[in-house]
Amino acid sequence: MYNPQLETFLCVAESGSFNKAAEKLFISPPAVIKQINLLEENLGLQLFLRTHRGIQLTEAGKSLYQDAKYVIQYCKDSVTRARNAMRKTDDVIRIGTSPMTPAQVLVELWPKLQNYCPGTKFHLVPFDNTPENAREILGNLGQNIDVVAGIFDETMLNLRQCEGLEISREPICCAVSVHHRLAQKDFLTIQDLYGEKLMLIQRGWSHSVDLLRDNLWKNYPQIEIVDFNFYDVNAFNQCENNNCVLMAVPKWQYVHPLLKILPVDWGYTIPYGLLHSPAPSPVVKQFLYAVEKAVRPDEI
Repeated sequence: MYNPQLETFLCVAESGSFNKAAEKLFISPPAVIKQINLLEENLGLQLFLRTHRGIQLTEAGKSLYQDAKYVIQYCKDSVTRARNAMRKTDDVIRIGTSPMTPAQVLVELWPKLQNYCPGTKFHLVPFDNTPENAREILGNLGQNIDVVAGIFDETMLNLRQCEGLEISREPICCAVSVHHRLAQKDFLTIQDLYGEKLMLIQRGWSHSVDLLRDNLWKNYPQIEIVDFNFYDVNAFNQCENNNCVLMAVPKWQYVHPLLKILPVDWGYTIPYGLLHSPAPSPVVKQFLYAVEKAVRPDEI
């Protein structure tokens, strides 16, 4: 389905050396080097810079690294879909999961969901939460992944060309390092943030966040707003390493072990639920109905 040398490439890139990759792959270092050389030759690209200090990815290598994991997972899922088609198991819902988009909400709903779609099975599809993957996966829901749980609003849905089923409205909170002065508190006021650097996703990504941003710009100049481009583990690392404050939601409490998520008294919320295709398949449509029935039984 794909060049198996890609998996060797990923292992080398993540290990930082041919020897360490060889240990993980249970093959010899010369065999690893030969596979990488063949891959570079076949692609016509130099993927690694080799020096006496070690190896590092070239720009081409960095680009391939971002896409290779998705390519491999896509191929594996293609095989899964083929097997499902052969077995006529059309009632499988493929749920995308990442640290920022955990499937915990469906685990919590599962006892209720069984009442409405007892024959439905779930297949978890892990993915790296990168800008490229987010754009590809959310723009093509229904092809490789059926649903992804996460925060959203109309701005974000239009940007990613998908639809969302709201399960709850999550309070917009703040994440801080466990070593930060605010980590001793259980609840924050806006005044607690005076003198802090508050990390907010860039303007235009979320109308809900932009409302908060406008309020802070206008009424609370004592808070320094720091823009960032994408929610991933790197954003959480930046918050912890630089002793900043990061806008977060309670469902991200397990993303980073050294961060504490605290509620704030500003009253802003953001929808949380399931992202799905604008034209879901019949089985996904039935599943979404079951979720809505489970969370809002008196409204349907």
